[in-house]
Parts: sequence; C-alpha cells; structure tokens
Amino acid sequence: MSDDRTHVQEFFAARAAAWDSRFPDDGPAYTAAVAELGLREGDRVLDAGCGTGRALAPLRAAVGPSGVVLGADLTPAMLAAAVRAGRDRDARLLLTDVAALPVRSESLDAVFAAGLIAHLPEPGRGLRELARVVRPGGRLALFHPIGRAALAARQGRRITPDDLRAEPRLRPLLHGSGWRTTSYVDEDSRFLALAVRES
Repeated sequence: MSDDRTHVQEFFAARAAAWDSRFPDDGPAYTAAVAELGLREGDRVLDAGCGTGRALAPLRAAVGPSGVVLGADLTPAMLAAAVRAGRDRDARLLLTDVAALPVRSESLDAVFAAGLIAHLPEPGRGLRELARVVRPGGRLALFHPIGRAALAARQGRRITPDDLRAEPRLRPLLHGSGWRTTSYVDEDSRFLALAVRES
C-alpha cells in the first residue's frame, strides 16, 4: 500500500504545476457534473482526490455560504497548485489518503470524485471509506471529463472489458462498498456514475 501511495504521489507531483494548463477546457464539464449531484444550500460535500481543485468553485456555489466543502488529496504539490489558483477560498483542503479520511462517520451529504477510482490501490476499500463518511441516502459522483474510450485513445491504449469503470465491473464494486448505482453515463465527452449511500 505504501508503495502504491508513493507511486500516486510521484505521478501527480510531477504533473501538478502544469495540470490545469493541460486541461484548460474542462471547467464546464465539472460544473455540469456537480449539478447532477443534486446538492442543496447548506449541504456538506467532499471532493475526494481534489487535485488542483477544479471542482471546488462549483461545489461551493452549489452548497452556498452555509455549506461545507472539503477537498482531500494525497499529493502536496496538487494541493499547493490549488492554493496558488486561489481555490482554497472555496474549501478546506486536507492532505490525506481518501482511504483513511479524518472525517466523522455519516457527517457528509455527498462526495464528488473526479478521476479518483483508477488511482485507488484498493478501490473497494476506498469506496467503503467514502460510504462511511456519507449519511444514508447521501450521494456519490464518480466523474471524468472524458469517456473511457476517448481516454484510452488519448493514452494510446485500447479499452478493455476488465476496466474498473466498465459498468459490469463498477456496479457490483459500488454495491459491495455500500453504494447503489442510480445512473451510469460513458460517452466521449464525459464519464459520470452516480450512486446513493445505502442504509
């Protein structure tokens, strides 16, 4: 596990400074995905694996000034980039592993996770931890601003049936982790799986 954590940190630390400039047009996709999470004024939400914080402003706008927005990431350089971009004004940033969150059980209304699941060394454990901190009936959005096939093409690889985000794999993984899938969209312009925390 520590080797996996170190690998993730090294991967993102090397890319943190240029991350936002590599993907400058993703903002509207993040805003649209946050809207589908169905947040309300005063809700408490976590951006799990927040990176440079591209979802934090739309999350803050959705929950308003009375809501709580947390951004959690494992890589100090990504959080530093979020601070440089001024995104720490929209959320409290936590340097932590999302598989061991310093957050009370059932204290949040929702979790937003962009690009997270592919970087979890133990996806089931990570999803169970996200379920732990969300109240029953709370919501989860697993998002990526590009679909699985388009992402595979960008990376020069082929999409395979054993891809963790393939619907036949993701639904049972979510279910076994305390979540019930309510929506699954995988198209060139986005990937978005929505789930509800089971009782």
